[in-house]
Amino acid sequence: MKDQLEARGHSVYIFTTTDPHVPEDAVEPNIFRFGSVAFVSFKDRRIAVRGLFHALQVAKDLKLDIVHTQTEFSIGFIGKFVARNMHIPTVHTYHTMYEDYLHYVLNGHLLRPYHVRQMTRAFVHNDAGVVAPSDRVLEKLASYGVTAPIRVIPTGIELNAYANHSNRDVRAELGLTDVPVLISLSRVAFEKRIDRVIDAMPRILKQVPDAVLLVVGDGPARESLEEQAESLELTDHIRFIGEVDHDEVPLYYRAADIFMSASDSEAQGLTYLEAMAAGTKVLALAGDYTNALLDDPTIGRTFTRTTEMAQLAVEYLTHADEYSDATAREAKLDAISADRFGDRIVKFYEDAQVYYDETLEEKLSSRSFAKTLRLQSVWGKEEE
Repeated sequence: MKDQLEARGHSVYIFTTTDPHVPEDAVEPNIFRFGSVAFVSFKDRRIAVRGLFHALQVAKDLKLDIVHTQTEFSIGFIGKFVARNMHIPTVHTYHTMYEDYLHYVLNGHLLRPYHVRQMTRAFVHNDAGVVAPSDRVLEKLASYGVTAPIRVIPTGIELNAYANHSNRDVRAELGLTDVPVLISLSRVAFEKRIDRVIDAMPRILKQVPDAVLLVVGDGPARESLEEQAESLELTDHIRFIGEVDHDEVPLYYRAADIFMSASDSEAQGLTYLEAMAAGTKVLALAGDYTNALLDDPTIGRTFTRTTEMAQLAVEYLTHADEYSDATAREAKLDAISADRFGDRIVKFYEDAQVYYDETLEEKLSSRSFAKTLRLQSVWGKEEE
């Protein structure tokens, strides 16, 4: 988003947390970092512990026009504090379906969906707009009773990054030049349901005996998944690659024939779009979003059961020529391009500013009217 906005002549400043992997003296133009600590249940996530008034001073110096928050936690609250004190609109993107992550907090014994609903409504209260990456998020926010304007704007993909511009061959590096390759690429967490993809492998191997699954990413479920692969005697057919650099992600997508996901916790499913951009077939758990996205078999298909996932994978691997037409994929990619995303975001900012100005005027008017009523009440008591 930053790249797209700057390409249109806008100035973008990122307020974020400190990062143990980024030296304190690193030169990062237009990036401001605030002291933070690791979050209890997500060690790779950070929570800002200071910087509230520093952020406000920086924002005033920069003369910001709008604040776009991307998290409901510390930096998100700092953003809302800045916007409120500068009297500028706030737009928020709701990225995470938190009801799918409650088990991370005291094994799900502390928070309930009701708490998520209440906290979400409170956080976006008085926002000038909320970006929903998919219809699924829009429907969830509506069910929470969110009254701020909501617009579905799928996160864009920098298509050029997924085109084959590199001479690097990941398949050759892994010794997989002549074998079918499947891939799971995500944070290796339990809610991603990677165990179901592994469960499908024995069925796939019965018909495609040389297939290999790459599990790219890292996270709390990795050890459990490695044990699962070992118990199923699949260690020769499943490789745990670990986390890779962001710039290398397209290389791994392109190295695979099929991207496979059994996750039911995706707000948008950015990995589906990335795989599509790389020209890799997608198999994903059926749902309103995935059924609409994968509506052409030349792009991908959805499944409801592990057996169906395995069957579809075998179909793609053994009849690849039947699904080689790129027409439907190109049409989808045009709709999800980063350039289209940039246009939509700018338009939403403009609409949010209008909404903010109108609602602010209404609030000022209602406050003035309420003040008049209070004065009238006081005068009446004095006269009595």
